[in-house]
Amino acid sequence: MQLIQFLNQRRQVQLIWSCISVLIGALICTGVHAQNAVPSGKDPAAEAANQAPTYLRDIQPIFMGSCSRCHNQQSRFIYDWLDYKTAYADRWEIRRRIWDSWKGSYYKEAMPVANSPESLALTEEERSTIMKWVDEGGLRGVPPPAGAARSKAERIEFGRRLFTSVCAACHQPTGRGLPNVFPPLAGSDYLNANKNRAIQTVIFGRQGEVVVNGQKFNNSMPSFPLTDENIADVLTFVYNSFGNSGLEVTPEEVKALRSQRPASSGSTAPAGTPAAKSTFE
Repeated sequence: MQLIQFLNQRRQVQLIWSCISVLIGALICTGVHAQNAVPSGKDPAAEAANQAPTYLRDIQPIFMGSCSRCHNQQSRFIYDWLDYKTAYADRWEIRRRIWDSWKGSYYKEAMPVANSPESLALTEEERSTIMKWVDEGGLRGVPPPAGAARSKAERIEFGRRLFTSVCAACHQPTGRGLPNVFPPLAGSDYLNANKNRAIQTVIFGRQGEVVVNGQKFNNSMPSFPLTDENIADVLTFVYNSFGNSGLEVTPEEVKALRSQRPASSGSTAPAGTPAAKSTFE
């Protein structure tokens, strides 16, 4: 009788351990499945925000929108921050001027110059990004993947984003420019009269006097490090905004005009001189 009771108790213990083993196995499988479903276990947006800033992805777009009027390849006495090698070499001075001077801890004038359109457009977040880029090594990185527009509507949308980040500081979000400083793009006779000239102006920049809507402007527009796709997008946006003619610009048109420099661009280089490439291209 005692032997039978002992065997029954032993079977109960074995059954309990079998149930516990099954439960532990189920919990392990559930955990593995959850890890496979979300490999990092983190919010992708938060991970992207925590990445170290890089020049091509984060910094050059800021420089194009807020620094390029002075810091460009046409400038004779000011460093060209649109070129990575130059910006990297000058990165600590950039940090001091854009962050420390702005905070009042560096004696030289803050950049962009106080109360300028670029200074008013530069946000604290952008200043902080530049500071972080310098502090974390001034990485070059790679440019963000370019999205190829599949329709005119997509090209306009891509161009709108680029216009907002690069062009609006000077030409204003309304496209009306600033009187006696930056010419208007809104209803621009200069823009609508000659599409090829407009494309070449964005490719090569322009220096010297220009007459737009009956008003004279004598300022400089730098040559931006934009791709053919970028230029096609932003010009298509401008042509289809601000009361302009509604034209579309294609990357193929930009590529064809990039091989020659117009004599009227205001550049000192002879006509037909190819655009100078960065040593990092």
